[in-house]
Amino acid sequence: MIEQVRNHVKSLMDEGKINAFLGLRDQEGNIFPHVFQTLEDLNNGLSLGDLSAPGDSRYPIAKVLLTLLQNYPDKSFGVLLRGCDDRALNELLRWNQVQDVRRIIRVGIACPSELAGLHECRKPFPDEFVAGEKAEPVTNASVVEIMARDLNERLAYWSREFDRCIKCYGCRDVCPVCFCNVCTLEEDALIRTGDIPPENPMFHLTRAVHMAGRCIDCNLCTEACPAEIPLRTLYKKVAEIVRDEFDYISGQAGDGKSPLNILGPAPGHTSAND
Repeated sequence: MIEQVRNHVKSLMDEGKINAFLGLRDQEGNIFPHVFQTLEDLNNGLSLGDLSAPGDSRYPIAKVLLTLLQNYPDKSFGVLLRGCDDRALNELLRWNQVQDVRRIIRVGIACPSELAGLHECRKPFPDEFVAGEKAEPVTNASVVEIMARDLNERLAYWSREFDRCIKCYGCRDVCPVCFCNVCTLEEDALIRTGDIPPENPMFHLTRAVHMAGRCIDCNLCTEACPAEIPLRTLYKKVAEIVRDEFDYISGQAGDGKSPLNILGPAPGHTSAND
């Protein structure tokens, strides 16, 4: 599988279609995002991470790509994407965070069924994938389990979960579709910045509302949370409400805006169809 990806990226570099490739590097057993600029570098360090389990091989790659595009406006990049990374990139495009999609070539890999099941992934493969076998989507079992309880039980459950929050901002920082220049979670008028832990449930309900029409269901927030709060379950329910009320599913490819995006198209925005 890795050879298939490596050979594909080599072809993109040889043909001059990309200036560099954003992927994963294995250095002494540590997996982290890396920008490969030469074939030699690609041969020596490319990794696909641990595809069977969560952990250090899962990063907000689309968010890293956004930083590269902003800092190197004259360069084109290939990028290694799983299904969730692909959805994140789609959503960043819909929110006008990427001005020219032609500067990006997606190199997709499919996640195995074990990983898809662990994260209840609704689409564990990107639209454009190079390697791997497509696993079946997984239903929202965690949402079904919580919604089977009565209102008072659900309120007590989430109160207990939110009580463990230490206000580390890990959920926000790791999110691939958090890009606001000013964060609502740091606005003293809404969330008292001096309170640790934060007011329950104001901090997490504010973030949940902010993620409506934006969350792409990658589960990185739950992985990053040191208190192990099941944030994915909360955001999955919010996503269901947005889908039912507005007929909008975040992360899908297309030109339509989120119903909660009140901004117009960014000046000079160029889509794949232009």
